[in-house]
Amino acid sequence: MKADLHVHTNASDGRLSPDQVVRLAVDVGLDVIAITDHDTVDGVIPAIEATRSFPSFMVVPGVEVNTDVPHGEVHILGYFVDYTDLTFGATLQKLRTARRVRAQEMVAKLAELGMHIEWTHVETLARGNAICRPHIAQALLEMGYVNSEKEAFDKYIGHDRPAYVERHKLSPEEAVRLVKAARGLPVLAHPANIQNLEDFIRDLKESGLVGMEVYYRDYNVETIDRLLGLASKYHLIPTGGTDYHAFSDETEVMLGARLTPPESLEKLLSLADPRSLQLMQTLSPGS
Repeated sequence: MKADLHVHTNASDGRLSPDQVVRLAVDVGLDVIAITDHDTVDGVIPAIEATRSFPSFMVVPGVEVNTDVPHGEVHILGYFVDYTDLTFGATLQKLRTARRVRAQEMVAKLAELGMHIEWTHVETLARGNAICRPHIAQALLEMGYVNSEKEAFDKYIGHDRPAYVERHKLSPEEAVRLVKAARGLPVLAHPANIQNLEDFIRDLKESGLVGMEVYYRDYNVETIDRLLGLASKYHLIPTGGTDYHAFSDETEVMLGARLTPPESLEKLLSLADPRSLQLMQTLSPGS
């Protein structure tokens, strides 16, 4: 089965709706995708419902939780989460509120730098969902302050740039425990540039980490081999995905261009909580 287990929708910073993502995934020949929006599961139900037209297609309910470390961010993917869990939902809501406050402060900083974008327009771009930095980048591009969204990050809203603002985040260990509490399977996302990666993996393994994203976007053979070695050493399931957002720019990797090995998908399915699988089946018998 062809599975891309890192996909975003417009429930966070993706550009396509959940049903559009499902239809695109079917068109490019995928059998499985995981909806992994930032700090929200709002795209999960509509994506699973969209599979009713494609009975053999599977949507894995997931999330991507942004976490804080001394030298930047680390992201934790959660697969087969119970998206109906109220405690889980309340924590994600707190993270989205922190995103909103941070975004407002960034818009104010941009104004001080002479770049005026309307907060209401940023809200419109986010469609009432999780407000992420790409929404601000899109607004800057539309106003002509930058020539690309990448330039917006590189010059203004990326880490250590003049309009960047920190926000409240969980620690990686807290994010792993959050996913586990929601009956999900925690996986370390795009880990290649994490400092002291092996020590980091060892600590997260103790918190309950079950997998690591090895086949990611444009990782080269050397990077994949290095990550595969660590995954094997620490008995982590090697997963893969494109981190697809439908940005349609030079940074985008097409949906399905990176896949999770079939044997890894089977291991994840074998570990998934039966109640989470049952939730999927209530919305889409094909799952």
